[in-house]
Amino acid sequence: MDFGKVRNIKNIHFSLPNDSPETLRVLTGLPQREGLPHVYIGCTGWSMKEWIGKVYPKNAKPQDYLQYYSRQFNTIELNTTHYRTPSASDIQKWYNSTPDDFRFAPKMLQTVSHSPQLGFGTGLTAQFCEAIAGLEEKLGVCFMQLPPHFTYKNLRILESYLSKFPKDIHLAIELRHEDWFANEHYFKTIFDVLEHYRVSTVITDVAGRRDVLHQRLTTSTAVIRFVGNDLHATDYTRIDEWVVRLKKWFEEGLHEVYFFTHEPDNLNAPDLAKYLHDAVNSQFEAILRGPHFIEEEPPKQISLF
Repeated sequence: MDFGKVRNIKNIHFSLPNDSPETLRVLTGLPQREGLPHVYIGCTGWSMKEWIGKVYPKNAKPQDYLQYYSRQFNTIELNTTHYRTPSASDIQKWYNSTPDDFRFAPKMLQTVSHSPQLGFGTGLTAQFCEAIAGLEEKLGVCFMQLPPHFTYKNLRILESYLSKFPKDIHLAIELRHEDWFANEHYFKTIFDVLEHYRVSTVITDVAGRRDVLHQRLTTSTAVIRFVGNDLHATDYTRIDEWVVRLKKWFEEGLHEVYFFTHEPDNLNAPDLAKYLHDAVNSQFEAILRGPHFIEEEPPKQISLF
C-alpha cells in the first residue's frame, strides 16, 4: 500500500485524533449488541512464501496457503477482487478452504471504483456482487476505495450508486481526496450520506496522510486499515492507542471491527496482527482469533481440518 507512505517518519505526529462528534451519536443510537463484540484481524493477501516457517508450515504448498492463513487469522483484505471478478469456482474454493468463523473482505473492482461514473451502465457492480454473495455467511464487509481524484463534485454519482447498491451486502467506503477532510461542509455531507445508506467508513492510519484518520463512524461496523513502518517502535505504540480506542467504541455500542495490518511488502504484517490480537486480549473481552506462529506450536497441531 503506497498511499500516504513517507520515507522519514521522524516528524510525524502519530497520536490518534479525537472522535468526530457524530461518532458517539451513531454508536449510542445503535441496537444493543448481543453478546461480546467481534474483532476481525487480518492481513492483505495470503500468497506469501516468505511466511513459510512462521505463519505457514515448512512444507506448505501455494495451493494450501489460504487454508493455513485462515487458521491463523479470521479475516482478509481480499485485494485480488480489485482486479477481477472472482469466478464461481474461485468462490467455492475460498469458501471450502476456510473455517466457519472466517470472513472475507473483498475490495471492489478497480474498473468500478476508479471510473468517473462508478461503472454506471456496465453491469460490473451487479456481476461483482452476485459473485461475492456466493461466500454466503463468510462474506464480511466489501469495501470500495475511491481514488484521490474522486471529489465533492462527484457526490451525486456516489449517492446514485449507493441508492442502487444491493442492501444485503455490507459496503464500506474509503475516501482519499483531501477536500473531504479539509472542508467542514464536505465532511459533514459525505458522512451523512454514508450514514443514510448504512454504509460503513474505512479509517486509514498511515504516516503521510493523517487527515484520512477521520474517526467518523456511520454504522455498527468499523473498518481500519493500519499501515506500519517495518515494525518501528511507533507501530506498537500506535496499536496500543488503537486498542484503547476500540475498547471505548465497544463500550459505547460498536458491534464489530475489521482491522487490517499493512507493512512494507506485507512481510511483517502478521507480527503486527499478532501484537494487536494479544493487546486486545489483555484489555477487554471480545470474540477474536489471531495468529500463533508455527515455532510457538507443537508440530502435531499443524494440520488442515
